[in-house]
Amino acid sequence: MERALVYVRGRVQGVGFRWWARARALELGLVGHARNMPDGRVEVQAQGERADVERLVELLSEEVSVRSRPGRVDGVTTQWHAPREGLTGFLER
Repeated sequence: MERALVYVRGRVQGVGFRWWARARALELGLVGHARNMPDGRVEVQAQGERADVERLVELLSEEVSVRSRPGRVDGVTTQWHAPREGLTGFLER
């Protein structure tokens, strides 16, 4: 199990980006959340098998989305952390 905090910047608020990220995370069997940050970024916390978390990060980072990702992504920063106990579901905050 791995947990990543992913910060996505660009035109990612008010365009359905959190909903899209949640849908992809659920397809990959991940738990966590996607939430808007005050500075205009979206924070995505994802926990699960490393390969699945890495796949979500790839999908969030695609310069030209092949999965109809809404908005525009200008950059992605990923921080890896130890997994947390008790996380369930994937919330859109």
